Amino acid sequence: MSWADERRATRAAEAEIKRQDADAALNRKLREQDAAATQRRTDAMAAAKVADQRRKTRQADRKAAWDAVTGWLSANRVRLPIYLLALVSAGMAVPAMAGYGVGVYGNATGAPLPALSELGMWAFAFAVEVTRHRHPERPVWALQLGVWVFAGVGFTLNVLHGWHRGWDAAVVMGIVSVAGVIAHQLAVASPPRSPAERAAARIERKTLRKVAKVRSAAVRHAVAELSADGTARLVFTPGRYTLDGRRLAAVVDPDRHVADVLDEEIAAFLAGQDQAPRADDGPIVDAPILTLDRPADQPKSTRKPRPPRAPKTRSIEDLRAAFAAALDNPDVAINPTSAESIRKTLRCAPKFARQLRDEHTNRK
Repeated sequence: MSWADERRATRAAEAEIKRQDADAALNRKLREQDAAATQRRTDAMAAAKVADQRRKTRQADRKAAWDAVTGWLSANRVRLPIYLLALVSAGMAVPAMAGYGVGVYGNATGAPLPALSELGMWAFAFAVEVTRHRHPERPVWALQLGVWVFAGVGFTLNVLHGWHRGWDAAVVMGIVSVAGVIAHQLAVASPPRSPAERAAARIERKTLRKVAKVRSAAVRHAVAELSADGTARLVFTPGRYTLDGRRLAAVVDPDRHVADVLDEEIAAFLAGQDQAPRADDGPIVDAPILTLDRPADQPKSTRKPRPPRAPKTRSIEDLRAAFAAALDNPDVAINPTSAESIRKTLRCAPKFARQLRDEHTNRK
């Protein structure tokens, strides 16, 4: 190869290298542009998502605010017109009373007169509403009395203010001053209740009164237990009682009554069987004894036999004396009109208890 051929080959190689370098630079530029475009699209999508999220958040906030407003209006659809009426009433009565106070006192000292004629009754009116909603168990008659007393004061002052203009002006100004608080007490502070709610409240009041009476009677009948250091406490007898005037009368459980009568009959039968034979009864003949064989694997009973009760031999006169003593003793809870209570207290037979009850009823 000649020198000219080598030179041409070198130039061709250099041209090829330059072309490849240009292609590589163009490819880099194209990749960079593609990356920048992709980043711009990503940023635009992210910005769109953020904007959409903010838009949804604003819509949710507006909806929540609107729901809060509509909910408040729905919950206060009765209070709102009443409060508007109260504002109108106060807007008419307060300036009139302020001017009347200045005229009566002759200077600015009488300007706060509406605080007595208007603010007083509204302070008690709001106290009634708050107490009934937060503490429904508390009585509000004293607060209601304050409402009507101050309403009467406001009505009187407004009537006196308008009297020099005529009786019609006096009546109008008096009614305007108390119209708002009257509507508030009727519709808001004392809302009407359903028959079921009134019946439930009435039953609750009766229950509380009876519980208080029973506890008071239980305190009167309680026994004082005195300790060694001088402190005392009341000991109560648990059970079921009814009120007999100011006394507690025990209520006998029918099941226990039947069990006690059966125990007395069994005790009387066993006591009769345990009597020793007399000498003239003749010889005692051995009678066959019936025995029951207990299985070997049956465990022995660990229950102790109950000792038989001694038969009661009190006469009706003794029972009358005990009945009279029980009636005179304030610590004994006995209901003289109940045969069960008499039988339980005196521990006598049911027929004697009924006889004592009938005698006590006939004496009345």
